[in-house]
Amino acid sequence: MSERSKFSSKMGLLLAAAGSAVGLGNIWRFPTEVGQNGGAAFILLYIIAIVIFGMPIMIGEFMIGRASRVSVGRSYKKLKPGTNWKWLGRALVVTPFLIFCYYNVVAGWTLYYFGSAVTGTLSHVANAALPEFFSTFTGGPLTSFSAGSAWQLVCLVIFCMLTHFIVVKGVTSGIERFAKLMMPGLFFILLALCICSLTMEGAPAALRFLFTPDWSKITPSVTLSAVGQAFFSLSLAMGILTTYASYFKDDTNLGKTALQIGFLDTLVSIMAGMVMFPAIFCVAGPEAVSAGPALIFIALPGVFNTVFANLPWLGYVFSLAFYALLVLATLTSTISLHEAVTSYVSEASGWTRTRSARIVTFTSLIIGLCCALSFGPWKNLTVFGLTIFDLFDFVTAKLLLPIGGIFISLFAGWRLPVRIWWEQMTNRGSKEYPFFGVSIFMLRWVCPFGILLIFLQQLGFFG
Repeated sequence: MSERSKFSSKMGLLLAAAGSAVGLGNIWRFPTEVGQNGGAAFILLYIIAIVIFGMPIMIGEFMIGRASRVSVGRSYKKLKPGTNWKWLGRALVVTPFLIFCYYNVVAGWTLYYFGSAVTGTLSHVANAALPEFFSTFTGGPLTSFSAGSAWQLVCLVIFCMLTHFIVVKGVTSGIERFAKLMMPGLFFILLALCICSLTMEGAPAALRFLFTPDWSKITPSVTLSAVGQAFFSLSLAMGILTTYASYFKDDTNLGKTALQIGFLDTLVSIMAGMVMFPAIFCVAGPEAVSAGPALIFIALPGVFNTVFANLPWLGYVFSLAFYALLVLATLTSTISLHEAVTSYVSEASGWTRTRSARIVTFTSLIIGLCCALSFGPWKNLTVFGLTIFDLFDFVTAKLLLPIGGIFISLFAGWRLPVRIWWEQMTNRGSKEYPFFGVSIFMLRWVCPFGILLIFLQQLGFFG
């Protein structure tokens, strides 16, 4: 067997791994959660959740990946041969594949909006200045686009093929090279948008909302939502981090890398809020911040048009930059999802990366097109009352991710030998890692219990 590919540089490794975490969960889902859960209080709980749950599980996935030097689908079998833990690895391949299938639908939406921003066709939602628009979300390009437009299918295919092209190039020439080029661009666009947003009239009120906690907003439900967002944002239990860690060099500091990724991921999330909320406060006031997930696709284009009504060229540039940011963030996620599956298919079958990637792309395209059609011609085709798209979302987000997270924690905390802990966290004694006891305790007791609470809350067992 040929030597496994590795990231060629520490910067490439960090950017690629950070790109696997940064995505729509940061740019789309995080501001939505912040708006619906009390602003600064939620952000504080989110940061605590990153430290308590995110870092230990990420470190656990890193150790499993680098110690095994195989994809997530085979890592548990290699570390614990002859046991039923092999099924966990295989299940963790199913999760990113299913997510990739329906995530491509949303990815197509971002591509469509970017194209609309380029052509200037987002201007017809200028009535977003009306506060009531935020509570109804009637009209808007997404409604007609997703309800049966052929462009939805075209955009889905284009985005999937972009992902395929990068993954086929391999770890160094594809994933790492893309991360080095695009991740700095993503941060630059986000920083420029932040600076622009902070000059808006609604910026002071938005910053108070984001950074001055209202302690009365802290409830069990908000706490669990913050933990769930941390879990989703860092791409935990998707098999991605384990697979990427199998490409880490032997001298990579796993603890430091986890901290850097956690910091960058949180920074992007907070900056995304700083981009969106000043514009929303400026146009529609504080009552609009809890409008919901449709905000970024239906209301936000009109917000940009209204805010920059006197400077339409600046509104054009702002919208173009924002949706370019959204496309980049989405592409970093689809690449990592595709890679987690392609790597396993190639190892398990002995096929080349190109052939494996083609099979993953083709099958995910077929399923993704079915998910897309559930917004139009197939909207009445339901399973347990859920459309095809909603079924994929429910099974992955509410079932597979939390269950996978629990078992990853249990494996890393209870079944991974202390010898592997020492070898991986100290790079065989060349680095200090003084948090053995704390890390093991978190993975054995705190993380499984916390994720179980999220699991039960998502299924509606409590508020």
